[in-house]
Amino acid sequence: MTVMQLTLAIIKPHIIKNPFSLDGIRNHIISSKFKIIKSKRKYITLKEAEHFYEEHKHKFFYNRLVTFMTSGESDLYILAKENAIKDWRALMGPTKVYKAQFEASNSIRGKYGLTDTRNATHGSDSPETAKREIELFFPEFDYEKWFRDEQFQFLKNDIKFDKENFVHTIGNN
Repeated sequence: MTVMQLTLAIIKPHIIKNPFSLDGIRNHIISSKFKIIKSKRKYITLKEAEHFYEEHKHKFFYNRLVTFMTSGESDLYILAKENAIKDWRALMGPTKVYKAQFEASNSIRGKYGLTDTRNATHGSDSPETAKREIELFFPEFDYEKWFRDEQFQFLKNDIKFDKENFVHTIGNN
């Protein structure tokens, strides 16, 4: 039986301020056959950003990253697909925008990234990280319950797409 995987995707503040870029990224997500399980737009708080980027706390770019991520609204999505983590990371392209522009020019970061901080998107790097990141930004989401009770409907494609809210919901197409 096919098993879906969940990952967290963040669309960073400079993209939210540019509707053309946001639509382009959303189109990439949909055309790459991701299912959007949850979607929200919010200001990431300083506390959330500090916790989220805790592993980078002693790196030179930490303050710049935390400041940027709290500078405006971000879109946060829980994406589902058979190999969601690997596929989302491939769609995003390399973290370093310069590298993305030359080695993966059709990737999201190759097209919409500006700098290594303003690289358009974030994606979880492992199933454990995805679960932790989803729990941080979607505390109301029950990870295990989704796999137990809802994954099957998404696998059967017994879902509909709500374009206005950029989310798939269970129910007949």
